[in-house]
Amino acid sequence: MAFDEISGLPEWDDDDFRDEDDEGEEWKPNPTRDACKALYEQWKQVMIVLTGALETMKTDHSEDARLSDSQGFRADYWEDYKAMLTGDAQQVAVKIKSSEVGLYMIRMENASIIRKNAQFISSSMLTMIAESVIEDAHGMVIRDEIDKFRMLFRHWVSTFERDEFKDEWGLF
Repeated sequence: MAFDEISGLPEWDDDDFRDEDDEGEEWKPNPTRDACKALYEQWKQVMIVLTGALETMKTDHSEDARLSDSQGFRADYWEDYKAMLTGDAQQVAVKIKSSEVGLYMIRMENASIIRKNAQFISSSMLTMIAESVIEDAHGMVIRDEIDKFRMLFRHWVSTFERDEFKDEWGLF
């Protein structure tokens, strides 16, 4: 599995999703997988700009700043926030790839988590801009990339086909 050095995510490999049942079926169009691949590639772009912005975060690491929170949040708060955003972003990539197991319920569960994490990252950029932790331009580029991702996400979800399995919780 090759990793993209910039985004930190593994490259998409169609062979990861092949099994014995699909043998001889490779020639058939698979709109869900194609949409999933495009979604994953766009999320890699989000990861690149997010990683860059988080690496340039401006936080005060002086002793006075760590002891006092009268001028905003402490530096260690922002380090924890950065780790949370990075974890959520990584989870989006994992959920995209794991959605290709083919079960409608798993796809819908993953889509819900993907949407929640992407929305959280997007709205977090506004907070980080307002607190002057990241540059306005960096935050807005991330939000723009997530908007592109959202459009691909909508198309991807539209390709899901219900199967015969029922959701015990009644959500999907």
